[in-house]
Amino acid sequence: MSDLRGGTAELPPGLEQAARGPEFTELRTGAGACRSLLGTHGVGRIAVSTDSRPVVVPVDHSVVDGAIVFRTASGTTPPSAVGHQVAFEVDRIDDAFSRGWSVLVRGRGRAVTDPDEARRLADAAHSGPWAGGERDLWVRVETRTVTGCRITVCRSRRRRPNTPRANGPYRAASRTPL
Repeated sequence: MSDLRGGTAELPPGLEQAARGPEFTELRTGAGACRSLLGTHGVGRIAVSTDSRPVVVPVDHSVVDGAIVFRTASGTTPPSAVGHQVAFEVDRIDDAFSRGWSVLVRGRGRAVTDPDEARRLADAAHSGPWAGGERDLWVRVETRTVTGCRITVCRSRRRRPNTPRANGPYRAASRTPL
């Protein structure tokens, strides 16, 4: 009840413990469910390989015409996605109710070089860059695969027959083209 009244509003996230009976359920309704969830959040994480190591950084994104797009600045880490295989993840975790979801997209990063397309993306974007500053390079993730799962609290001790074991959200998830 304290959580619902805002009693823990000033605490940093992640202090709660995992529920005793977590249940990972693959998003079976296909890419539509994953795409719908991707569009509900403005900040995701892009995983890219750099010359020295793999890096994961947050980016504000939009889903436009079914594709993940984000704007960035030259000389930063996110442009490393251009021309390479990347992973992009968005998730939602509710500590108070021990539930959430996660969507993982894998694909290739492509720079948006057409000025008309860049203008259209800017018009369709949900917000300006959350980090501030000038962000004039648009990147589109050309989706190869998308997987997703929901995490809920198991209501009984018996696991449902079609539910993957709790070894991670992507272990049993199928690869569905977006």
